[in-house]
Amino acid sequence: MTETADADLYRRVEALLEPGDIQLNGLVLHTDLTTEEESVLHERTVAVGDLIAEHATEEDTYIYSGNDDPDFGLNQHQGLTLTGDEFVWECQQLLRDGTYDVVFYYEASADQAAILEAVEAETGDRVVGIEG
Repeated sequence: MTETADADLYRRVEALLEPGDIQLNGLVLHTDLTTEEESVLHERTVAVGDLIAEHATEEDTYIYSGNDDPDFGLNQHQGLTLTGDEFVWECQQLLRDGTYDVVFYYEASADQAAILEAVEAETGDRVVGIEG
């Protein structure tokens, strides 16, 4: 069942990465975190966002979160540049079968292999890269 659910999730992520204004790649972070560990989930989301930003831009970034804007999902976050509020990354935290999977996407110009390696080393979670 998990493989089928994961395959469906990956197809949905690929659909999000379809060509638009910018070319995107992404990753799915499969955690074992539950709703009782939302503070750890937040910390992990920030850490992964920082790793993506390190490989995606030389500019300083900040996180814009759903709880900052009623038009933005509560479990959705963006990494933006300090100068110009340019897109660096975005993520959605999805509760699936009692634990969180976090979907991140970012510009395809970022070093995908380095991001995946860094995220797996930092988090210890299973990380699946998806190219747009």
